[in-house]
Amino acid sequence: MWFVILFVFIGISARLIPHIPNFAPIAAVALFSGVYFRKKHGWLLPLGIYMVSNLIVGLHQTIFFTWGSIILIYFLGKILQTKKTVANVAVFGLASSFIFFLITNFGVWLIGWYPKNLAGFISCYINALPFFRMSLVSNMAYMAVFFGAYEYCMRKTKLACKVL
Repeated sequence: MWFVILFVFIGISARLIPHIPNFAPIAAVALFSGVYFRKKHGWLLPLGIYMVSNLIVGLHQTIFFTWGSIILIYFLGKILQTKKTVANVAVFGLASSFIFFLITNFGVWLIGWYPKNLAGFISCYINALPFFRMSLVSNMAYMAVFFGAYEYCMRKTKLACKVL
């Protein structure tokens, strides 16, 4: 149990230290939590830690879209729980990156940072592509570390892992 909490803490802490823009473990933490947290309300931990880190780094107008995507990605992890292979972790990691990108940028468009028409909608997503590239790379890197280190440690220590 402590191992999973440690990974979540490390992941969220990475948002608080200086880092490459959009190189943060947001989606990776949510997906990892969904896979390894066993309790019914496990989604509250990644969301709660994310909310606290938002209070530190700052709130923004699209926060509910961000938080909503965290919850959705957590439940994507619940689906991955029973189908966990290296290939599926990679596919679900890609899916979680796309979910975060689609939901949060829809929020950016919806709150009016772009004209509320098809051209504005398309511009919003096109202008977000450079940010998406870095968040995709960071998500896959953090997932490799989180999932890889966790599985390696559990196999090496032969611990039965009933998490939260």
